[in-house]
Amino acid sequence: MDGVGSFGAGRAGAAFDPIAFIQQPQTILRILSWIFSMVVFGSIINEGYINHGSERLYCVFNKNNNACNYGTTIGLIAFLACIFFVILDIKFQQISSIKDRKKAVMLDIGFSGFWAFLWFVCFCFLANQWQRTTPDELPLNQGADAARAAITFSFFSIFTWAGLTVRAVQKYMLGTDMTLFTTEHMDGNPPVQPYPTGPSTEPNDTYQSPPFTENLDSNAPTYQVPIY
Repeated sequence: MDGVGSFGAGRAGAAFDPIAFIQQPQTILRILSWIFSMVVFGSIINEGYINHGSERLYCVFNKNNNACNYGTTIGLIAFLACIFFVILDIKFQQISSIKDRKKAVMLDIGFSGFWAFLWFVCFCFLANQWQRTTPDELPLNQGADAARAAITFSFFSIFTWAGLTVRAVQKYMLGTDMTLFTTEHMDGNPPVQPYPTGPSTEPNDTYQSPPFTENLDSNAPTYQVPIY
């Protein structure tokens, strides 16, 4: 099946253009989301824990380990999800079934929208815990830069994932011109071409008179057999 204009992608099996793919707004947003998520969970893992006055490590966000765990989990899953969706975007044009393309777009909408909400929660949670952190809990301002970086890029991630959601919704609204496809296309099966029909060979039902009967003269004398 050739998916012409199906959910924003071209004809299935067309050549992949890496330059045009990188220049797409959706690809740019995914790369930014990938970088932002890496900064968030990387900052927390590397400098988000301190051992002030004991051997036990405490989270820099008001010594609330739940804040560090939440930021690390959201950032790590977002990091892996960006890689997955970039691969899906590359393979999307090779998907021949309209139903499979629709499922991929709906997955993108659901995940991107949900993760934009989780990033909003992450930003509010980390910012709130950072405000409650006292200077006595951070000797020599240890881990402050990492905490600010995690909060800042959590805020940026809200907009990048919201932008990905909008782009996915636009692809879903674009849909496909269903007049270009048959039932076989919808099922993902190759279409069956009908046999060509030739000129009609049905017999003509009009009556044809026997030969040599049209020119007979009705007034011509008939032959009579002689009587002996």
